[in-house]
Amino acid sequence: MEQPRLHGNPLRLPVHPEITEDLIETLVRAFYAKVRRDPDLGPIFAGVVGDDWEPHLEKMFAFWSSVTRKTGRYQGKPVPAHFKLEGLEPRHFARWLTLFRETADEVCAAEAVDPAVAGIFVARAEKIAESLQLALFYKPGFSPAFGAAPSRS
Repeated sequence: MEQPRLHGNPLRLPVHPEITEDLIETLVRAFYAKVRRDPDLGPIFAGVVGDDWEPHLEKMFAFWSSVTRKTGRYQGKPVPAHFKLEGLEPRHFARWLTLFRETADEVCAAEAVDPAVAGIFVARAEKIAESLQLALFYKPGFSPAFGAAPSRS
């Protein structure tokens, strides 16, 4: 895979020199292979992605390239895209993160990159999951720990 041209601006440099486009593609493909097989996540994604996963994977390559290599390749809008996922609930994010952590560790070990690289991917994934959950499910005055919001009457 051809490496995208990186910007000369030091603020736009990759967060780690061992994060390459090839590593991103390997990680994304391995992760979504697990998602497709997962009994909880697979049907949710299949409802939107269908049988042809390649366009979705290409978007995810660009997304992770932008997030970790700061290439600016991703031009999408992740929040509206996730509103399309019927049946998506906050509990699914925990499963998504479990699979992502597992895959990042496996891929980074297999590719013999600095172990910190898996941690970088996971830290970014955790922030993304938190952001998406807030965008999709935030209800002012509601705390899952305490139940429904108090009545305003």
